[in-house]
Order: sequence, then C-alpha cells, then structure tokens
Amino acid sequence: MKQIIVEGQHKLKGTIKICGAKNSAVALLPAAILSDGIVKIDNVPNVSDIDALSEILEYLGAKVKRDGELIEIDSSTIINKEIPESKAKKLRASYYFMGALLGRYKKAELYFPGGCSIGPRPINLHLKGLEALGAKIIEKDNKFTLEAEELKGTRIYLDIASVGATINIMFAAVKAKGTTVIENAAKEPEIVNIATFLNNMGAKISGAGTSSITIEGVEVLGSAFTEVIPDRIEAGTYILAGALIGEELKIDNIIPSHLESLTSKLKEMNVKMTIGIDYIIVSSSNNLRSSSIKTLGYPGFPTDLQQPITALFTQANGNSIVEETIYENRFLNVEYLNKMGADIKIDSNKLYIKGPTKLVGKEVIATDLRAGACLILAGLVAEGKTTVKEVEHILRGYENIVGKLNNVGAKLTIEEY
Repeated sequence: MKQIIVEGQHKLKGTIKICGAKNSAVALLPAAILSDGIVKIDNVPNVSDIDALSEILEYLGAKVKRDGELIEIDSSTIINKEIPESKAKKLRASYYFMGALLGRYKKAELYFPGGCSIGPRPINLHLKGLEALGAKIIEKDNKFTLEAEELKGTRIYLDIASVGATINIMFAAVKAKGTTVIENAAKEPEIVNIATFLNNMGAKISGAGTSSITIEGVEVLGSAFTEVIPDRIEAGTYILAGALIGEELKIDNIIPSHLESLTSKLKEMNVKMTIGIDYIIVSSSNNLRSSSIKTLGYPGFPTDLQQPITALFTQANGNSIVEETIYENRFLNVEYLNKMGADIKIDSNKLYIKGPTKLVGKEVIATDLRAGACLILAGLVAEGKTTVKEVEHILRGYENIVGKLNNVGAKLTIEEY
C-alpha cells in the first residue's frame, strides 16, 4: 500500500500542465476493438486505469504499444474470450468491453466491473440499451454473457443521461444494421471525443454532445488516429488547489468552456482568476465567500469535482451547501475533513459546511479517487503534515500528482507502508 504525506501551507506558484482525460481515455482504448485496422491514440494519461485496460486488451490478444503519451493498438489478433473477474474488477471502465466486443463479435463475456466505492452504480441502463439492439443477456454469479445473432438499429431512451450507457450503446450500434437513435444521451465532452474517434474509423455518428445521438450502422471500421481531450476534472482539481493556496498558479493545456460550471462558481466565491484561450491563472483570496453547488450531468457541476470543492468551502466565509444528485455514497471524505478541523454536517444527500475553519494535518484515508483528491487539497492548506493512506485510488486517476504539485512549490512525498 502507498501513502502520500502532505506538508501544508506552502504557496503554489508556477505552471501545471494538464494531461489527457482519464474518463475519455478509458473508453477510447476499448473502442479500438471495433477497428479492423491499427489505431493510434495520443495524449493518453499515465494512470493505473490505462495499465489495467491495456492488460485486458493484451489478454484478449491485441498488440498494444506505448511510447510516452501515444498508444498504438492492433486488434486484428484478438481472440474473443471471457474477461476474468480478476481483471474486470480492477476498474469500473472494464464494462466498455461489453459494448465493444458485442459490436464486433456479437458476443461478450465478463464479470461485473470494479472501481471506487461511491455508491450503487448499476449497469441496468447499459444492459437495457444492448438488449434493445438485439442482445440476449445471461447473468450468473456476477458474470454477464451477452450474445446476438444480429444487432439491429433502434430508438433507445435512457431514463438517466448516463455517460457509460451512452458510450456502450454507441459501441454496439456502430456496426449494427440500420439506424440507432439514443435519446436523453449524456452530453459530456468525453462523449464527443469518443464519437470523433469512431467517426475517424469510418462510423457515421451525429449529434454527439447533444441529448440525441444518431448512429448509422456500417460494416467496416478502419485505422484511425485521435487525441484524448484535456482532463477537465484534473484541471478543476488543480484550479481548486490554486484557489486554496495559489499565487498566480497557471493551469495549462485546458479547454476553458469545459470548466465553466466550476469557474463561474469560483468567481461567485471571490477567487482571483484570469482565463485565457487554453489556460487559467488562479490565486487564493483572503476573503472567500461561501456558495452552494448541486451536482448534475454536463454542463452542470460535475460530481467528480464535488469532493474537491468541499475542501475549498471549508475555507470560505459563511455557510456553504453541497447537494449530490449522482452518487449516494460520495461523502466518505467528510469524516476525515472533520477530523482535520472542518465543520461539516451530512443530511441525506446534502452537506452543510460552516467556514472558515482552521485545518490541521492528520492521518486520513483516500476512500475513493476524488475523496483522495479532496484530502490532498485539504492537506495543502492545513497546518502541519497530513498523511493520506490508500492512495492507489488517487493514482488511478491523477498522473504524477505528487510531481506536479511539488514542481509548483508544494511538499509531498509518496511512500510504501
């Protein structure tokens, strides 16, 4: 097990370059299965989720080469077989192999995926969509077998605008006969990134980024190249670090429009910011105002930044409110923030935060990826040293978080325990 020790109260100054979006890359790699040629994906983040996906692709027989941020995948040698539980449980995104394998081979076998424990994240919407396209699904002992004689395009309405379900249905529909329309589709930038990649292969997808996506099935998908978009959640996390203890901290290689739900909130809170074409410069304020957020699908406030912004709310003057509408178990960071000196009360799916409070370094646990990010942010502004244990969760989603923060003045160390 690894832990990160954060020595608090060091000003952050300099530039942090944002890498490719984890939430996009973890779908782009399984998408390579749908190509009958060789695909290249650039700007891929160096995080453990990518290693786990590469391992699954290689287990299936694909040839995977990595050179820095560039990954080349040749799926022509794949042998479609069951993906064992030991590999599927390493990350939530293993479920993308359902749609990709079904789309290419008309059959997929894998176990229920793993990932962070942030509350129930059922795949019923995925299964409902794949069934509508013609798949027969058998579930036994946590293993799913999906099989179809033929996939046929149809109209699918998602009860919830799920990112994962939207992507999985796209994967299965690109080679289905006829036209598929996904209504109430997720609109996240990552959806657009994946649709663009599939279109580069020769798919016919329109409407990505809107609530209605149309897919005309094709028989062959060829070689393609794409770049992973900048990670808006990584960017948001470091912007929040700058709001807490930055001194003209520059967050570079971003798409500012992807971050408007956060930056508009920070302006409300009196955070000092300069927003450029592909960067944001942010500094801490001595007079932070309290605020409120409610998590929603894009373009609303992202659930993945709910825990990180809670660390900032502990330093704001007045009462702030957080309402979580996506996942029911995403307040596991609160116990540890309160241990550090925060004044936060949980009431159902809401947090009530009184600020500002002085935070003091303690031993805390990263219960999930974004909870871990929140606790590192709290440690940056806390007095003394904060020891964040079980940081494997953090390393799943943040490339070189220790190095990036140390390069701008923080004092973090990572060690085994």
